[in-house]
Amino acid sequence: MHLAAILVAAGTGSRFGADIPKQFLTLLGQPVIRHAARALIEAGATLQPVGEATPIAKALEGLPHLPTVPGGATRQESVRAGLLALRSFAPDFVLVHDAARPVIPPGTVPALLAALSHAPGAIPAAPVADTLKRAENGLILETVPREGLFRAQTPQAFRFPALLAAHHAGVTGATDDASLLEALGQSVAVVPGSELNIKLTYPDDLARLEAAMTIPMLPRAGTGFDVHVLTDNRPLVLCGVTVPHDKGLSGHSDADVGIHALCDAIYGALAEGDIGRHFPPSEASWKNADSALFLAHAAARIAARGGRLVNADVTLICERPKIAPHAQAMRERLASILGVDVGFVSVKATTTERLGFTGRGEGIAAQAVAMVLLPG
Repeated sequence: MHLAAILVAAGTGSRFGADIPKQFLTLLGQPVIRHAARALIEAGATLQPVGEATPIAKALEGLPHLPTVPGGATRQESVRAGLLALRSFAPDFVLVHDAARPVIPPGTVPALLAALSHAPGAIPAAPVADTLKRAENGLILETVPREGLFRAQTPQAFRFPALLAAHHAGVTGATDDASLLEALGQSVAVVPGSELNIKLTYPDDLARLEAAMTIPMLPRAGTGFDVHVLTDNRPLVLCGVTVPHDKGLSGHSDADVGIHALCDAIYGALAEGDIGRHFPPSEASWKNADSALFLAHAAARIAARGGRLVNADVTLICERPKIAPHAQAMRERLASILGVDVGFVSVKATTTERLGFTGRGEGIAAQAVAMVLLPG
């Protein structure tokens, strides 16, 4: 069975009122669209993004997906563009999912695929629980019976040839893909939806999504500490930034003491040992290596465990050089490597009042604390 997923990300999100489209807003340290993409990939689908290529590529960096195709003026046109791009892939089934829906509850995709055994299309939908009123000019006109009414969600699933044909049948004005099949008299099955399948539409939805996505998570803290000797003829790299100085740090890799401490803090929070376990200094392949590779690995371990970074705090301990002029660049570099917003990362410095090896300018030390959330 070949399963593809069209991730529709071409909308502007005008109702949300943000400066950027809502699918690129940060949710739990990552873009909303990245959560949605990861859920589709974990469901076994080959991902076909639709929208503006540059922001999508940045948001999905490191995740496998087909080349992004431009969207259209309407959602229907955007989905059609994704279907046309998938023709050479020839999937048996295709999911169509809103990039602004970051949560696909467990069991949703299997239920949809099972329903396609007896219908060309299937959608998750939640029954309407509230009393419905039709109103005009601030006054109720009537109460609308809610029996048999459902709120359609995504991903919607289809036999690929059926949806492709429906998009070429000339039906216009469809607000979802199921309605295209409905207009042609084809059956669309309904499987149980979930209140966790929230579409980010208004600012309050961000708080609802954060609450829904963090309920099963437990906090884990880790600490890290590292020291390197200052030496001649080496660049000084601290927290991923090359700092002008007359000496650099000695070590097997680039000796970035700040990143090394932070890696140990993350590995400690995960109870996965220390940096030496993952990148032994005895291995020649790590000679003069960029420590960003180590931090990217630590971040990937958080993701592999289904967790997220809550915050990271690094303290550099030295008399010279002055860290303050470079602290913001260091925060931005660490945040970029970790794939989180810069607001989740702190870098600061202190001295030992000229006491000890750091006070004498013989080396630089760093300590770090990291907090992660892991599934309980």
